[in-house]
Amino acid sequence: MGLRVLRLLAIGLTGLIAAGAMAAPGFEQVRADFRSSDTVLLDRSGQPIHRLRTDARVRRGEWVRLDHISPALRQALVLSEDRRFYEHSGVDWRAVSAAAWGNLWHTRTRGASTLTMQLAGLLDEDLRLGAGGRSLRQKLGQAVMARRLEAGWRKDQILEAYLNLVPFRGELVGIDALARTLFGKAPHGLNDAEAAIAAALVRAPNASPARVARRACGVLRRMRSGADADCVALDMQAEVLLARRAWPASAGIAPHAARRLLQALPPGQAPPAELRGTLDARLQRLATQTLQQQLRELHGRHVEDGAVLVLDNASGEVLAWVGSSGALSQAAEVDAVTAPRQPGSTLKPLLYAQAIAERRITAASLLHDSPAQLHTASGLYIPRNYDLAFKGWVSARTALASSLNVPAVRVGVMVSPRAFQRQLGLLGIELPESGDYYGYSLALGSAEVTLLQLTNAYRTLANGGRWCPVRLQPAEPHADGGCHAALDPGAAFIVGDILADRNARALTFGTDSILATRSWAAVKTGTSKDMRDNWAVGYSDRYTVGVWVGNARGGAMWDVSGTSGAAPVWATLMAALHAGTPARPPAAPPGLRHVAVQFDGGLEAAREEWFLPGTEQRHFAVGPDAAPGIAHTQASPGVPPRITAPQDGTILALDPDIPAPYQRLRLAAEPGGTPAASLRWWIGRNEIGRGPDAQWLPWPGRHVVQLRDATGTVLAERRIEVRGAGVRAEPPRR
Repeated sequence: MGLRVLRLLAIGLTGLIAAGAMAAPGFEQVRADFRSSDTVLLDRSGQPIHRLRTDARVRRGEWVRLDHISPALRQALVLSEDRRFYEHSGVDWRAVSAAAWGNLWHTRTRGASTLTMQLAGLLDEDLRLGAGGRSLRQKLGQAVMARRLEAGWRKDQILEAYLNLVPFRGELVGIDALARTLFGKAPHGLNDAEAAIAAALVRAPNASPARVARRACGVLRRMRSGADADCVALDMQAEVLLARRAWPASAGIAPHAARRLLQALPPGQAPPAELRGTLDARLQRLATQTLQQQLRELHGRHVEDGAVLVLDNASGEVLAWVGSSGALSQAAEVDAVTAPRQPGSTLKPLLYAQAIAERRITAASLLHDSPAQLHTASGLYIPRNYDLAFKGWVSARTALASSLNVPAVRVGVMVSPRAFQRQLGLLGIELPESGDYYGYSLALGSAEVTLLQLTNAYRTLANGGRWCPVRLQPAEPHADGGCHAALDPGAAFIVGDILADRNARALTFGTDSILATRSWAAVKTGTSKDMRDNWAVGYSDRYTVGVWVGNARGGAMWDVSGTSGAAPVWATLMAALHAGTPARPPAAPPGLRHVAVQFDGGLEAAREEWFLPGTEQRHFAVGPDAAPGIAHTQASPGVPPRITAPQDGTILALDPDIPAPYQRLRLAAEPGGTPAASLRWWIGRNEIGRGPDAQWLPWPGRHVVQLRDATGTVLAERRIEVRGAGVRAEPPRR
C-alpha cells in the first residue's frame, strides 16, 4: 500500500514538472526584493546614523550573507530540518517514502519537506502553510518548485535565502531579526546552544519555552555527535531568551530627524530601506555628546532636557538635529526642536531689527531703562529687568546686547505688538494668536515658538534678511524655492553687528563671558518666565546654531541663566565648526553709513555707529524734559505717525473710590515722519493735548481718540470705552 501511495505521488509530481506548472525566481531577484522592516537614515556622506522601524506587521532585519551567519546555526538547521540537504536535488525521496509508510501505519515521522521545499513555500504565496496544513496539491507544487530551485541555485544560496526568509517566532522573520531580538547579537555570533534554540524555533515558532528547549536539546546532541548536552541549562536559557526583546525599534543618534524625514514622504509612498539626509554624523555626535555633558553638569539644578539645531546658512541644510537628551530625559520621544516654548529675550533682536528697518530707532538711539507701567486692555503691564535693576539712559546697541527688558518693551510699544507679529510671520514664526493677544510682553518672548523657527529666523539675519526654508534632504543645486525678503538687509546687518559686540554686552555679561567666541559670531541668550526655558541662538558667516535647555514637562530650572544653561553648548559647537577656518565678519550692505557719534553727559563712550541711509545722527543728548522712551525725536521720513497708547478697543472702568485726578489716561504717539510739535490730541470736538504725549481725564461713554496734525488732518485714531456709575453728557466745546 505504501509503495502505491509513493507511486501516485511520483506520477503526480512528474506530471506537474512536465507541464511546467510554475517558474522559480532567481536568487539575485529574491535578494533584491527583500525589504527590511526598518529604514536606515544615512548622513550626507552615506554613513548610517539611525535605524527606525517602519513596518508594524513583521520584524525583519538586513539580508545576511551566508558567510556572515554562524557556522553552528548552519549545522543546527541542516541537522534539524534536512539532514540530506547536500545530497538530494530538492526532494528527499527517502524521506518521502518514510513519510508515506508512516502515514500508512499511523506512525509519527519527521516529515518529507526539505529545506528547498520549505523555501519554495516561502517564495510562493500559493504554496505557503495555512492554518489547516498544506494540501496535496501544495505539497506537489512545493516539490516542483524545489526541483526548479535546485536546478538554478547553488546549495549555499538556498540555505542563505531560507535563513533570511523563514519566520522564527511571533513577528520575527529572518535570522537577523531573531539574533538581534532574542540573543542581542549579530547572526555570526551565535554559539552552539543559541543555534540549537534557533533551529528548534523553525519547527515550532510559537511553542512554549519548555518545548523549544526539549527540541533544542536533541538538536544540540546531534551537533555534538551524540555527546551529552546540559538540557537543564538549555531549558533555563530558552526561558530567558524567548522573553527578551533586545532589538529596539529605534537605534542611533538621530531619532527625531529620522521621523521628520519619514513624515515628509508623499502620502502612500512606502518607506524606503535607506534614506539620505543632510546631517553630518560627526557634528551630530558632537552635538549630542556636548548637550548630554552640559545637562549632567546641570542635573542638580533641575534640568533634564535639551535640544540642538545646526543650520548651514547658505543652503539651509540641517547639519545637526538633536531633539532630546536621550536617556537623561523622561520624555525622550518628544522632539524639542519642534516643540513650542517661550523664547524669552531671543525675540529681541528680531524686534530691534524691525524698529531699525522702519526707522523708528537707530543703533545709537537713547532708550530709558527705568520703571515703566504700560496700560493694556487687561490692566497694567510692568516689565522688569533680569537683575531687577535699571540703568537709566542707554543706547539701543547697549540695550539689545545687554538684554535689557524695559527698553525692549519701549521699542515694542513703538513698533506695536500687531506689527511685530506680522514681522515674525515673515521670518517663519507663525504665532497661534494675534499680536494684541500677547500685548507688549511679546517683546520679551511671551509667545511660544519652536527652536526650528527661531534658529531659522536668526539664519535670516545672517543671510541679510532673506528667509529660506530649512532642508533635511539634499536639494538640487541652486534650488531656492520658498525664499522671500523678510527684513531690510541693512537692519539685519546692524543687529548682527550689535549681537557680536562684546563691549556692548559688557553691562550685563562682562567682556569675557562664554559668548565671547574666538572668531566673529552674533549671539543672543534668553530665559522664559519662571526659568522654564533657556536659549542660546547665534550665527557666524557660515553656520547658525540654536540650543534650548529646560524641562519637557514644564518644570522650572534652579539658578540657570543664559550663560550657564544653553550658551556653553552653543559656544562649544561654534568653536568646533570654525576650528579650521575662523569666521569672518560680514560685509556691510551698500548704502549703510558708518558715522562717528558722541553722547553728552558721559552716557556712553564715543564710537563709530552704523546707520541706515537718512537716519545718520552724530550727537545724542538727553534734554531736561525728556520723557522715558526714546530720547531724540528726530523725524523718520516716510513713516506715518501712530498712536501707541491706548490700544484700540481698550475698556476702562472708573473707580469711585479713587479721586478723579488720579485716574487720568495717558495718551502716547510715535511721530514717525511728522514733527512732534505739530501733533494734536482730540476726543470728540475737544482738543485735549499737544505733542507725542498727553493726559486725559476720562468720562464714561464710548470715545474716539484722534491724533491730528496742525492743519486738523486726522493721522490716527483709537476707539475706547470708559465705564462708570453713569454716562455723563460730553462737556461743552471750549
